[in-house]
Amino acid sequence: MDRIIFHIDVNSAYLSWSALEKLHNGSDLDLRTIPAIIGGDMARRHGVVLAKSIPAKAYGIVTGEPIVNAMRKCPGLTLEPPDHKLYSQRSRELMTLLSDFCPDIEQVSVDECYMDYTPIHRQYASPEEAASLIKNRVYEQLGFTVNVGISNRKVLAKMASDFRKPNLVHTLYAHEIQDKLWPLPVSSLYMCGHSSVETLRKLEILTIGDLARANRDVLMAHLKSHGVLLWEYANGIDASAVIIEQAEAKGIGNSTTLSEDAADRETAHRVLLSLAESVAGRLRKSGQAASMISTEIKYNTFKKVSHQTTLLTPTSQTDIIYQTACSLFDEIWDSTPVRLLGIRSSKLVSEGEPVQLSLFDLPSPASSEAAAGPQAIPSSSRKREQLDQALDAIRKRYGADAVVRGSLLTSHPQHKSKNKEQPEDDS
Repeated sequence: MDRIIFHIDVNSAYLSWSALEKLHNGSDLDLRTIPAIIGGDMARRHGVVLAKSIPAKAYGIVTGEPIVNAMRKCPGLTLEPPDHKLYSQRSRELMTLLSDFCPDIEQVSVDECYMDYTPIHRQYASPEEAASLIKNRVYEQLGFTVNVGISNRKVLAKMASDFRKPNLVHTLYAHEIQDKLWPLPVSSLYMCGHSSVETLRKLEILTIGDLARANRDVLMAHLKSHGVLLWEYANGIDASAVIIEQAEAKGIGNSTTLSEDAADRETAHRVLLSLAESVAGRLRKSGQAASMISTEIKYNTFKKVSHQTTLLTPTSQTDIIYQTACSLFDEIWDSTPVRLLGIRSSKLVSEGEPVQLSLFDLPSPASSEAAAGPQAIPSSSRKREQLDQALDAIRKRYGADAVVRGSLLTSHPQHKSKNKEQPEDDS
């Protein structure tokens, strides 16, 4: 499938987070419901507007304008100073929650990020359903709202999230730009600032559609390379990918928050198989093997339990990780419906590093494998490795969905989930 990218943006982040904190501390006044802004110095009334409420927006107040101007527009305006320590905390909470859906996240500011939906698309009926689940979960668990923009282009996802607010999901695929994007004023285009707008106005370019149809050479002459960039954005041209910062992995984990609770062992095991494939694939991709496997359960009561075991021999094989995870699950599951399942690998070693075989790994003396020398591998283990390598090669060449286990096909669409698959740093 074509890649799908989400842009997730907190609605009036600073104001929302300050409002929630004041309510938590006993205030009866919700800043989000009155003309209010965040920014500047309350006593001296200087600085700029960092965030505004919807009622403040109705007075024509805009982010970035001097507070003195905002006060003229709305004399009864409520001012709150920024609390950047609080905002950093709320931002971390948001990113942690989003990583339960998908770890492929590029955070671009304290209150917005891109998410590559492509790796988890089989877990949902549609991108719109997944985005709605994300925004609803953010509101339910964290108390504030986000907009989610969906597109097959990064810049268009950003533009889509800026459509009507708050707490909404919008799409802006490349084939939708003529209807949804081109009629908008050129000032609405991402990266098109006041100076560029004025230059384009002199060229009689007033809408994004005008810009998209403009001559690139003319734009280059007046706005240099920035003019070409704006022309590309107006035409939905953006090949940039979601950039994921990869820390050195001390563990590789994958967890899935289910949209429907798993109430039986078979369903849970099916989910664990999907998770095991992701964990094992990432281990092999990083050239590592795990010495420890743990299984995590979050019940629909939000109680969390986990169990771990040390393997006799480090592995990156899907079947071994899956069987181990299922065994751990069976040991700790108390029959309560499950909201989240996770597998985590740790105590990683390089796949090329010599390891000590256990008695159970050694071939029998009569086996022909014994003649292969001290590096002999049992045939069952070798076959599993060869199968995993073959599947990895197929998926690398033809895409993640080129080959899928039959047991996983039965899990969709009845089983829809939020997926986490990421290196985990214990430091």
